[in-house]
Amino acid sequence: MRESGILLPISSLPSGFGIGCFSKEAYTFVDQLASAGQKYWQILPLGPTSYGDSPYQSFSTYAGNPYFIDLEVLIREGVLTQKECDAADFGQDPRAVDYGKVYKARFKLLRMAYERSYITQNPDFMAFCSENSWWLEDYALFMAVKNFFGDECWDQWPEDIRKRYGFALDYYREKLYFDIEFYKYMQFQFTCQWQKLKSYAGQKGIRIIGDIPIYVAYDSADTWAHPELFQLDEDNVPVAVAGCPPDGFAADGQLWGNPLYRWDHHRNTGFAWWMERLSYTFRLYDVVRIDHFRGFDEYFSIPYGDTTAWNGHWEKGPGIEIFNRMKEVLGWKDVIAEDLGYVTDSVRHMVWESGFPGMKVFEFAFDTRDTGCASDYLPHNYPVNSVVYTGTHDNATLNGWYQDISEKEKEMLRDYLHDYTTADRSLYWEIICRVMGSGARLCIIPMQDYLGLGNECRMNTPSTLGQNWKWRLLPGEFSQDLQNRIKKITRIYERQ
Repeated sequence: MRESGILLPISSLPSGFGIGCFSKEAYTFVDQLASAGQKYWQILPLGPTSYGDSPYQSFSTYAGNPYFIDLEVLIREGVLTQKECDAADFGQDPRAVDYGKVYKARFKLLRMAYERSYITQNPDFMAFCSENSWWLEDYALFMAVKNFFGDECWDQWPEDIRKRYGFALDYYREKLYFDIEFYKYMQFQFTCQWQKLKSYAGQKGIRIIGDIPIYVAYDSADTWAHPELFQLDEDNVPVAVAGCPPDGFAADGQLWGNPLYRWDHHRNTGFAWWMERLSYTFRLYDVVRIDHFRGFDEYFSIPYGDTTAWNGHWEKGPGIEIFNRMKEVLGWKDVIAEDLGYVTDSVRHMVWESGFPGMKVFEFAFDTRDTGCASDYLPHNYPVNSVVYTGTHDNATLNGWYQDISEKEKEMLRDYLHDYTTADRSLYWEIICRVMGSGARLCIIPMQDYLGLGNECRMNTPSTLGQNWKWRLLPGEFSQDLQNRIKKITRIYERQ
């Protein structure tokens, strides 16, 4: 069965609180997806974001982002008032998230809600804390201590708590008791609200595609609580960090800075931490996109302290072994392998051996800098077991991409589409139809491309800071007319 869906991060939903959240607008979007004949809603990672606001750099691989908590629910619970929420400054631009203002306003309100909640009298909260203690205790303590030390990275904390000496853990658990409970309260609210939204989507026939980053952030509860999982020295300082080598897209490569895994340790434990992480992720989502899938075959190791990726080198990862283990422990799961970028024969073989569908991005097919595998991204070459995108959150919008490519590339595109009459500004519909008509079993279109928006609305430009992850859908923008047009195309190409 061939199906389709739309890519729209939770943060990009419209709402009255400065950022998309699990509010009535999220439920409306689910209804709109169903009305448009779609079967999937793809989102970005749901974790709490740190400096730079990237969902791929989170304080925890398990925790949820408190920004996504619907304040209207807390108003109905009586722990906040409408007047208090209306008085908060979340930013004035409905098209873009102002993360600085959202952070200040939301955490102030959430703290007020917690202090009025009598949450320890709620048996559901106590059960949640007990069932999730294996990650929640470390996360809540990590965030409370981090706030206590002025939000500094944990490698700047005093040695006793930085290295988790027993007496220090006991001291801060007592000293910061209510701060710790506050972070548990936010996770309880997040989980209850997300599960309700996910259940509603399921009732409407919409499956959620989530995203699991391959790496965790250095400044995270995961790295602080489990340094043995990562390539750190005796002082818990990284030996090497993750990134990508220099290429035609980035002259100095990409320096992500995430700590690398000690794969020998993971293998010796039967990949226990990974199995736990994947199991939890599959409870959050119906389908999981595994980011940077090729990193399991080989990963790029850059010496810690380098400012570019020039001195990095490739190391062997766990390969198919980790996914065979996943099937043993968890059974077959719906996974999308993000196999973009420079793909070697061994990566192709690992994707094939896993049985997971890989990704195809239409924009990559017309890049004259790529002489090796551009034809793999042409719609007539898509295998059935693949997921096709016009572009991802890391790419330009279709209209923005078309404006930026060279005249030669534009000519290549028009030759491929056999279209010399369509106005440039509406060419995106021709492209959408071409990928919808491909043999790939799943087609995902970013919301910006259905709206025909330019690069001022792209979600992320890799290796840049300051303007990313901000774009939002405007109220009423996903109109009934647009829903009807998408549904018609979906029916024509038999993706319902």
